[in-house]
Amino acid sequence: MTGTLTPPKERTRRGTGSRTGDAFRVIVLNDDHNTFEGVAFALSHTLPGVSYERGLEIVDRIHRSGRAVVWSGVRELAEHYHAQLDDFGLTMAPLEQV
Repeated sequence: MTGTLTPPKERTRRGTGSRTGDAFRVIVLNDDHNTFEGVAFALSHTLPGVSYERGLEIVDRIHRSGRAVVWSGVRELAEHYHAQLDDFGLTMAPLEQV
């Protein structure tokens, strides 16, 4: 070992409460068995701050692009939201670390 010290990673706060390097993305995929309304309902009943109307906007993005990041933040909450959306029957991508 040398005597050189490396500076600690700078930690930044994000709106989701995550720190650099520990954010995970919750991604919903497009499918042919869920309705727009059903997905919007699931999103609005699972994700904080997502109204039904906002859920419909997200659903449109999922439909047009095939997927959408619906939430990003710390692993524990990402796992929780991912499981809840999966329980609603949504087609989920595996959690993705940022």
